[in-house]
Amino acid sequence: MPTSPSASPLPNSRTEADGSAVIRVLSYNIRSMRDDTAALARVISACAPDLVLIQEAPRFFRWRKKLARLAAASGQMILSGGAPASGPALLCSLRATVERTEDVLLPLTPGLHRRGFATAVVRFGGARLGVLSCHLSLQKDERYEQGGMLLDRLAGLDAPHMIAGGDLNERPDGPTFKRLAGALQDAWATRPWGAEYTSTPTDPHQRIDAIFATEGVEVLGCGVPLGLPGVTEADLRAATDHLPVLAALRVPAS
Repeated sequence: MPTSPSASPLPNSRTEADGSAVIRVLSYNIRSMRDDTAALARVISACAPDLVLIQEAPRFFRWRKKLARLAAASGQMILSGGAPASGPALLCSLRATVERTEDVLLPLTPGLHRRGFATAVVRFGGARLGVLSCHLSLQKDERYEQGGMLLDRLAGLDAPHMIAGGDLNERPDGPTFKRLAGALQDAWATRPWGAEYTSTPTDPHQRIDAIFATEGVEVLGCGVPLGLPGVTEADLRAATDHLPVLAALRVPAS
């Protein structure tokens, strides 16, 4: 798993004197927790995130108990999503003050998997931001439509700053990825850190998972947290079938 040329440490979470907040945001497809959940919890814990944007959260029998167990094991709390959002979910640390949450189901295309968004508006210090976790369609045309719905839903959160992340099922040269990157900052492209490719853990060769932010958010670093203290290659391979994306962001005071 090659790392990027950037070797600078990723900033830790903190609240600045002016009310702005440095936060860590993790996006992670956890494959319904069908793999090594202890390794998964260790990876999340080592990343020390303030927000976790999950895809493929458990959706069926005892899904709440499974997600709660992962949250507790990784030092997080359930914010929104899971089965009501058809897979995407949000976890948060105790730093977050939660203003509101909403689970959104997207239109169902016959024969395809139901998709949704997990959303919230939260505050860290004086910084207020909207958050969205997504897992877009495998079908090209539906995926492009969902990209537009994502941008519309972010705007509807009515927050001064916004972040979105998830499994796009598309590489950066695809039309949906370009649509999102044209309206938002692609955090990896803005300030790469760590490693680039998110799929697959055993053969990283493509970037299909990403974190995006509105222009007012400063990207301090973003990438696969390979080499971060506490994150081991063995755990990354055992935890799930994607690699996580970790970003450090500075969000201005609202």
